[in-house]
Amino acid sequence: MGIIHGFLEGIVGLVESSGFVSLGWQNYVMVAVSFVLLYLAIAKEYEPLILLPLAFGMLLVNLYPSIMGAPSTEFVLQSEYIKTHDVGTQSVQYATTVMNGEVYYNVPTYGGLLYYLYQGVKMGIYPPLIFLGIGAMTDFGPLIANPKSFILGAAAQLGIFFTFFGAIFLGFTQAQAGSIGIIGGADGPTAIFVTSKLAPDLLGPIAVAAYSYMALVPIIQPPIMKALTTKKERAIKMSQLRPVSKLEKIIFPIVVIVLVALLLPDAAPLVGMLMLGNLMKESGVVDRIAKTAQNELMNIVTIFLGVTVGATATGKVFLQLNTLKIILLGLIAFCLGTAGGVLFGKLMCAATKGKVNPLIGSAGVSAVPMAARVSQKVGQHILYTNYLLMHAMGPNVAGVIGSAVAAGVLLSVIPH
Repeated sequence: MGIIHGFLEGIVGLVESSGFVSLGWQNYVMVAVSFVLLYLAIAKEYEPLILLPLAFGMLLVNLYPSIMGAPSTEFVLQSEYIKTHDVGTQSVQYATTVMNGEVYYNVPTYGGLLYYLYQGVKMGIYPPLIFLGIGAMTDFGPLIANPKSFILGAAAQLGIFFTFFGAIFLGFTQAQAGSIGIIGGADGPTAIFVTSKLAPDLLGPIAVAAYSYMALVPIIQPPIMKALTTKKERAIKMSQLRPVSKLEKIIFPIVVIVLVALLLPDAAPLVGMLMLGNLMKESGVVDRIAKTAQNELMNIVTIFLGVTVGATATGKVFLQLNTLKIILLGLIAFCLGTAGGVLFGKLMCAATKGKVNPLIGSAGVSAVPMAARVSQKVGQHILYTNYLLMHAMGPNVAGVIGSAVAAGVLLSVIPH
């Protein structure tokens, strides 16, 4: 009978510790959300490199919350510990606590796997490393050849600041509003970097919104671009960009980081790593580490970043009214950023008497190179022989710098 009783107790304990008993309805809703994101990543190939690990991290933490559990201390009765571990009191190095006349050992317990990997997000390490890889893959030639592209890259960041004030109006704190507004830059690493410093409690919803809108660039942008431009404007052909020398490409990242670090120090971690990666690529003397930054390092950090950020999206945190507000405000920020770039493109078109196609302004958001490809696609829909891709890459890479600078502005003015 004793054996049967022990077996039944084991079965009961197994059932009670299973997810079917310990998980709430919010967890199951988030599991369903993770399935949707996995579908978009795998079947639709929407930003799969980040969306797939992010969705899987969300799935994992909602099925097994302890994987993000923080380390803690258990109080174990000294006499019981010695009895069960067959040790003498002198050989135990744990601190002790006296409660109700009994001596307890303070036995530390380890945190979950993703808790430790998440520290790279929490301490702001992963996003700058992502920027290092982006810099090593980016050609700033189109931007150097046409410096006016900086204006379009800056204009596309207007959605960040409009949404910042809108979020404050809806009751969010300044820190939360800054984190929400940065979604408009369509730059996932920057959104994570800012949010980890200003409003880490909102990291899950903001990261999911930022990467979702990055993935949906080909769906969200074209209607806005078509609504704000005429067929005649969309059919404008632009003259070929001038060749850019190797010396210009080497000097550019050095000049940019000097100016940014002096004028806006809070943007230096992101812009500095971006420019370091680019300098490694353009200098041609460190080809081995440039390729490492582009490939191995970038891939490893992307996995860690995606999985751990997804693991912050637990049911209790994500399924709140504020989350819906964040997702809506993020969409508004992104749409306003796209519209700002296109409208400034129209101004440049008028100022140059029809030499600038306004469509390239939409690429001012920093979803590289997808936003530039969208500009090309919408332009070719009107005129098949129109090639806007290289012209759009100027505002596109300017947008990467612009979103990092906008992040620096928010971090400078908002107490944290």
